[in-house]
Amino acid sequence: MKHRITSLLVLAALTCAFGAARAEKADRSKPMNIEADALRHDEVKQTSVFSGRVVMTKGSIVLRGARLDVRQDADGYQSGIVTAETGKRAFFRQKRDTLPGAPEEFIEGEGEVIEYDGRTDNVRFITRAELRRYRGGALSDEITGAVIVYNNLTDVFTVDGQKKATPSADGQTGSGRVRAVLAPKEPAAGAAAPAAPASGPALRPSNSLGGGSQ
Repeated sequence: MKHRITSLLVLAALTCAFGAARAEKADRSKPMNIEADALRHDEVKQTSVFSGRVVMTKGSIVLRGARLDVRQDADGYQSGIVTAETGKRAFFRQKRDTLPGAPEEFIEGEGEVIEYDGRTDNVRFITRAELRRYRGGALSDEITGAVIVYNNLTDVFTVDGQKKATPSADGQTGSGRVRAVLAPKEPAAGAAAPAAPASGPALRPSNSLGGGSQ
């Protein structure tokens, strides 16, 4: 029960911290542009495998790694799995929509494997996962865990801190704990300080990680 309560509190804090801005919604409809050292394409299966210093861009999205497997379904949605070199982590970056006049915000993430699902617009960071938010060029928030799922459509983050039974590429099994550093949300100009609530806010977290391929 203690672990569940801790997870709920972390999820609520992440929702508040990252909810001030949303991911670039136009990115979902943009084409994938990919650079790599080698490519193997299967027209029948609609799959492509890029290898060697892979860089993928899709609107403001940037993905980097050693290998990228791309699949397109019957409806035209594209999905990709980025794998890092042994001992390293793949990289993800995306700009977030902000209000006019507000500082630019970016989301950056790393993991030994990163899965992007074009249909659900989910990004899943697997093994030694880390997600960071930059506001105006400065690091604002940072979270780490075994698996992090970021939903671009709803801007909901879920984090799993479970300890892996098998070690990662660097030989470590991880601490099994979720870690978060969250900056306080800046109040709007001229806004009055809110009154202290009589009781804590109701939490409505997701009970499971979702959206990414398994």
